[in-house]
Amino acid sequence: MTLTPLTPAQAASREPAANDSRPGATALSQPLAVAQQTAVAQQTAVAQPVGVGRRVSGAYALMDALHRHGVRHIFGYPGGAILPIYDELYQAEQRGWLKHILVRHEQGGTHAADAYARATGKVGVCFGTSGPGATNLVTGIATAQMDSVPMVVITGQVPRAAIGTDAFQETDIFGITLPIVKHSWVVRDPADIGRIVAEAFLIAASGRPGPVLIDVPKDVGTEEFDYIPVEPGSAVPAGFRSSPLPHPESIEKALELIRHAHRPLLYVGGGSISAAAHEAVLTLAERFRIPVTTTLMGKGAFDERHDLAVGMLGMHGTAYANFAVTECDLLIAAGARFDDRVTGRLDSFAPRAQVIHIDIDAAEVGKNRLPEVPVVADVRTALEALLKASAADDSAGRTEAWLRRIEGWKQYYPLVVPAPEGEIAPQEVMVALRQLAPGAFYTTDVGQHQMWAAQFLNTGPRRWISSAGLGTMGFGMPAAMGVQMAFPEEQVICVAGDASILMNIQELGTLAQYQLPVKVVVVNNGWQGMVRQWQESFYEERYSNSEMTGGMPNFPALAESFGVRGFRIDDRDQLHTQLAEALAHPGPAFVDVRVRRNENCYPMVPPGASNAQMVGLPSHPELAIDPDRHCGACGSTTASAHLHCPSCGSKL
Repeated sequence: MTLTPLTPAQAASREPAANDSRPGATALSQPLAVAQQTAVAQQTAVAQPVGVGRRVSGAYALMDALHRHGVRHIFGYPGGAILPIYDELYQAEQRGWLKHILVRHEQGGTHAADAYARATGKVGVCFGTSGPGATNLVTGIATAQMDSVPMVVITGQVPRAAIGTDAFQETDIFGITLPIVKHSWVVRDPADIGRIVAEAFLIAASGRPGPVLIDVPKDVGTEEFDYIPVEPGSAVPAGFRSSPLPHPESIEKALELIRHAHRPLLYVGGGSISAAAHEAVLTLAERFRIPVTTTLMGKGAFDERHDLAVGMLGMHGTAYANFAVTECDLLIAAGARFDDRVTGRLDSFAPRAQVIHIDIDAAEVGKNRLPEVPVVADVRTALEALLKASAADDSAGRTEAWLRRIEGWKQYYPLVVPAPEGEIAPQEVMVALRQLAPGAFYTTDVGQHQMWAAQFLNTGPRRWISSAGLGTMGFGMPAAMGVQMAFPEEQVICVAGDASILMNIQELGTLAQYQLPVKVVVVNNGWQGMVRQWQESFYEERYSNSEMTGGMPNFPALAESFGVRGFRIDDRDQLHTQLAEALAHPGPAFVDVRVRRNENCYPMVPPGASNAQMVGLPSHPELAIDPDRHCGACGSTTASAHLHCPSCGSKL
């Protein structure tokens, strides 16, 4: 396979790389042109590249290679083994090549780079030194891997001769991270750096995106050699293959199922965000009048204010989304992986439905649910193929009764904001944010506040950034830093809990140093909220080590000590005015909102239950799931628990 790198003019004429970071797929399966576009974004800014054969250090080669790949921001923390790279980084910053953001903990750097990638669609980059610096990166790498985020992680390492001797601050970060990266390298020869960086960016951004690791021994950074630059996209790893195109037969079979479905449902995951497939999702939904539900990762792929939207499904999804997935006769999964927090009890998930599963990762198709029509391809490409093949189609009114039934569920089972009595309810905070900052980027930590935010906030593509797969407490504030660096003029809000914010509270120092105008809103109930809810519901109210009031800091005072404006809201009458004041503050702000201590997040699908068996709902049995199933082949009726007709054997 021959590669011709894009010229800067060609790169400038292409669609931005943000639209080309593709979702869920095998490590090496994206068209090379896409990877080239990603790699050479803003290549015109490269200032005075070195000539072929000029003697430079390995550290210079690394910085030059990163610059050639359009890197504009690096999040990191220095240390002994990575000092040669940081010394060259100083020079690179002086040249105006890029900007380094000093985080206060390496984990914060990974989350910032992760969110930078999620928000922009480009590859995020972070640095860490050897030993404890490298191991501090592991949680962030695993977070990116679980959510398919393109990220290049560069670590320092002890000198080559010391590797394997248990030298000071030596750890085998290559071996430690093998299960949680797409690929990794230990650089043994500085002459390999240009090629390795080019391969790293290609692998991270291609196919199903994900993190990669480059471990650079200290003496590799200082050793000089005759440098031959490697242009983005010109180094192809062994085994690279282009993304598969959707098979025409699969597209036709999928279209036939859509044309005959009376109760279809679009189930949209994070892969649709990565593939920039939101316009195709909207067109398909409107053409065939198909209701749309999203996963936590898929929020923003479809406007939740649209009349076809049914919100998020799963453990804390909307009742109408969970009822819809239980009664649908066709489930179209687009860039979603049928994870357990979505499906509940797997054998009762969409029990009446035929399944079309569209995903770029062949390993995901059929892993948890065997589809009738598998489509292994990029989500946007596959949906566009469906749209092209169905240009003359419409819904022909087939789904109108289905939509009316869903509308009934919406009326009887809405998301509930408690009556404005007593202490502020957490849901009131989300509604206030939705009203005051409808167009903001939202990052979250993990817990009850995350689920309330997912339920009540409406966001656009790439404006909802949350740790979904790994559920990493402490993700939200450093993630907001990454988004704010990428979009300095945009409003960025981190929604956190009082327990999770403490996991990376030190990043207030980063917000203050760079005057990043991030607004941190803490929903403070004095608990590890989701842990308390589970202990109340499933452990007979034995609240073991979940209360956080002992030792809780004065959050506004703590924020002020870092140089961040602090607010505390206790009174409902202050909620809108104080939030508005905090949001209008020109610099970073920290808002501590004291809310009801015992509020639970509903609806909730208990562990081991089906999605239709939610708790925390008002009782409206007349609208509940139909207890019977009706065979489309012979017309007989049988109990809802049956998957096949007892009369003729047809699948129900």
